[in-house]
Amino acid sequence: MAPRLRLQPEAVGLGMTSQRVRDRLVERLREGAANGGGIVDENVLNAVRTVPRHLFVDEALASRAYEDTALPIGHGQTISQPWVVARMTEVVMAAQPGRVLEIGTGSGYQAAILAALGLEVYTVERIGELLRQARKRFRALGMNVRSRHDDGRVGWPEHAPYDAILVTAAAPALVEALIEQLGVGGVLVAPVGGASSQSLLRLVKRADGGVDEDVLGPVVFVPLLAGTLD
Repeated sequence: MAPRLRLQPEAVGLGMTSQRVRDRLVERLREGAANGGGIVDENVLNAVRTVPRHLFVDEALASRAYEDTALPIGHGQTISQPWVVARMTEVVMAAQPGRVLEIGTGSGYQAAILAALGLEVYTVERIGELLRQARKRFRALGMNVRSRHDDGRVGWPEHAPYDAILVTAAAPALVEALIEQLGVGGVLVAPVGGASSQSLLRLVKRADGGVDEDVLGPVVFVPLLAGTLD
């Protein structure tokens, strides 16, 4: 599946932001050498190949956009490592979702990857300035991503149930409100733990309301905080 994006010349990129550099990143993700497992979903890899990550970071960091590393985006937040974005997306896509909720819009990159895969994306961000910047990026790329400025721990119940929920900040424990908004058979992918130790968890919701849980591996995310900031 080839994602359909509206790419202006600055989105295509040159030099360290060129398509050739994006292609090299995709090959590293496929090999997975530094992360213990390669990304195998070709649709996810195509989305990473197509979505211009350099537009989701500060211009001064654009030359590093296609390194497989997290980068700062201001307000104490980061754009996640591409392998982590791809892995979380791959887990979500295995459930064949339609409607997806993301908690923690940040730069907007993860939501853009999901939208490029043809999903109906809802995303919640507590920091107003980050959300305003992300919305500009979505519009520039012609993406129909629905976004909300709110406390992510509340979720977005008006549009529940979701086929998948993806959380991009770590809480000490799973948030019950989010599990409640997950549809039967739906998948929730979230980092859980404190600053010194976090694990990426996958939950699948059963028909009886319970969940089946497994651990995907260690990760490092910023904390999931309460409240909102303008």
